[in-house]
Amino acid sequence: MEGPTPVSALIHAATLVTAGVFLIIRSSIIFENSHVLSIVVVFGALTAFFAASVGLVQNDMKRVIAFSTCSQLGYMVFAAGLSHYSIAFFHLANHALFKALLFLSAGCVIHGVADEQDMRKMGSLIKLFPVSYTMILIGSLALVGFPFLTGFYSKDAILEIALSKHI
Repeated sequence: MEGPTPVSALIHAATLVTAGVFLIIRSSIIFENSHVLSIVVVFGALTAFFAASVGLVQNDMKRVIAFSTCSQLGYMVFAAGLSHYSIAFFHLANHALFKALLFLSAGCVIHGVADEQDMRKMGSLIKLFPVSYTMILIGSLALVGFPFLTGFYSKDAILEIALSKHI
C-alpha cells in the first residue's frame, strides 16, 4: 500500500497495520482457552525474521521502513502468543512513536531530494538535512532496540518473557 509520506506514517505506524495485533490483544480471552497460542508464537517469530530479512535487501526508503514495520508486528504477535498482551500493547505503542518519527523524517528527506526514494542515490544527507538526519538516526536506534530508547524497553521485555517461557 503506497501513498504520500504523511499518510504512510499514519497507516504504518499507528492504525491500519496494527489493527490486527490490537484485535489479537482484545481477543485474548478466546486465545487463552484454545491451543492457538503456539501457532501464534511460531507465526510471530517467522514474520519478525522474514520481514526483517526482506527489508535488508530493499532500496526504496519507504519500503525499508514498511518492511521493518512488518517485522515489528511479528514481535508484537510473538509477545501476544506468549500470553503477555500488555507487553505486546506496550511494544505497539512504542512502535507507533518511533515509526511515525521515521516516516515523517523520511518524508522530509524524500521531499528535499526532489522526490527520490532510492537510497542508492542519496548521500551525505547530514550536510543537507541535519535535523532530519538526526531524527532518522534516533528513530532507527529506537527501532533496533538501542539502550535507553523506547524500542529497547519493549523489545527487552519481549525477549525476557521469551527466555523465561519453556516452549
